[in-house]
Amino acid sequence: MSPSKFDPEALLRLCSIPRIGSTRIRALMARFGNPDNVLNAPHRQLTQVDGIDTTLARYIRKGGDQAFAREQMKRLRQTGAFLKSLWDDHYPPLLKRIASPPVLLWVLGEPKSLIQQGIAVVGTRIPTSYGQLIAENLTLEIVREPLTIVSGLARGVDTIVHRTVVNQGGCTVAVLGSGVDVIYPRENQKTAQRIVEKGALLSEFPLGSKPEATNFPRRNRIIAGMTLGTLVIEGGVKSGALITAEYALEQNREVFAVPGHINNPKCAGCNLLIQEGAKLVRNVDDIFDELKGLSPSAHHKQQDIPLSGIEKRIYEQLNYEPRHIDVIARDCNISTHEILSVLLSLELKNLIRQMPGKNFLRI
Repeated sequence: MSPSKFDPEALLRLCSIPRIGSTRIRALMARFGNPDNVLNAPHRQLTQVDGIDTTLARYIRKGGDQAFAREQMKRLRQTGAFLKSLWDDHYPPLLKRIASPPVLLWVLGEPKSLIQQGIAVVGTRIPTSYGQLIAENLTLEIVREPLTIVSGLARGVDTIVHRTVVNQGGCTVAVLGSGVDVIYPRENQKTAQRIVEKGALLSEFPLGSKPEATNFPRRNRIIAGMTLGTLVIEGGVKSGALITAEYALEQNREVFAVPGHINNPKCAGCNLLIQEGAKLVRNVDDIFDELKGLSPSAHHKQQDIPLSGIEKRIYEQLNYEPRHIDVIARDCNISTHEILSVLLSLELKNLIRQMPGKNFLRI
């Protein structure tokens, strides 16, 4: 890990001052050079900085919350996490360009993962079978590139994305709405442990912070802010995924959306984004065509696979929504016992997938 440019305890004290915020801290640092100088500056000089009134200058002169700073330093040593300030190496370069970048990031994992080019992939917490399949397949394609895939470690699409990346040995960053030592949801503990092997857990919230509801919109601005673009795979019009896309638009980043069923509320957000100008995504090339400066490798397209007559007949009965084996058998006028071996053959050819409850769909 590269060392922090400034004394981390002094930065923690500075950030703990009430009402100070990112913009004021940056103005103070520009004037005084480092956090120790800010905390020790005379009252009169502090009030000469834009945004620093007499009351805030008094707070700064008190030196911030020393107990908080010391407790955070202790937790950092215990967890193996580290701090990255806005002025440090390995602070996400694109995140510096947003209107109000976090002054401090708490990180657990590989610092180099924070400075690689990345793309955000987000979506609903309760995806359809189609959404699950698309999330996995598009992630499998993206992970072949030298990109960091960023998401929020939430249930549903986020979890599928992170797990797919780590299973492929790729790099992913999970941006949390809690401290990096407070994994939410709890069932993602093992996934989080695997993420830090090549990627990182990242948060602007101090160690020990609980996953409060108000934290997640702030989390979403970081997901969008540290990436070249945001891909949304299913999400309602008021979902967190749509909030992330809105931040991406505000930050002049690309927005991609996978179209969905017009009558499904979980797809309404993506369809709305496309209607408003987001790039419609049919495959990974639709993403890379828009991301300037990237040179995606040649993707291995699935070649036409020869099928027997009965295989072709059954395959044509399937689509991207799961169908039960009994329904397929009835529509093909074939016994369930006979059709099972054909479905297995199609699955081995990587053309279909079996879902829970003896349901099958195309890949």
